[in-house]
Amino acid sequence: MENITYLMVQHQQLMGQRILLRPVSLQDANDMFEYAADKETTRFLFESHKNLEATKKTIAEFFVKDPMGKYAIILKENNKMIGTIDLRVDANHKKAELGYILNKQFWGNGYVTEAASLLIELGFQTLGLERIYAMYDIKNRASGRVMERLGMTSEGILRKNRLVKGQFSDDECYAILREEYADLNNKA
Repeated sequence: MENITYLMVQHQQLMGQRILLRPVSLQDANDMFEYAADKETTRFLFESHKNLEATKKTIAEFFVKDPMGKYAIILKENNKMIGTIDLRVDANHKKAELGYILNKQFWGNGYVTEAASLLIELGFQTLGLERIYAMYDIKNRASGRVMERLGMTSEGILRKNRLVKGQFSDDECYAILREEYADLNNKA
């Protein structure tokens, strides 16, 4: 297997039917602030941003400082950044964790499913991973439905898995294995 870092650098941009995945930049701050300041969008993930400066700092310290596997979800039709998605690769164990957030104005349109499908394809077909998993707060069932549409299988609930906004979150873990991905694509 080629060096995963090198392969990730080669695939910093991925093109979908309606979206483009590319690295996040400070130019995305206004679009990101639009959803990062929204309590409903951030409810299960992090404290809502209080101002644009907080969003700019997050972009600098999280996305730009270590951009590998972190993507802005861009609508091709108008170049608007509507969310982020990331694939956190553990090369030693040939696995990765998938995570995402989407501006609530764009929920229910299949954009996360499209973006995640691009990253799952990258993970299995290019990076040679064996397993890709994702977790969601069990109170956020819509996120679980995205994972099901991706062909992932529930593996159980991790009780009090994360501390979010001072409250413990029970997370359901979903995963898809290389052979399951191959079976799904052979049926398509």
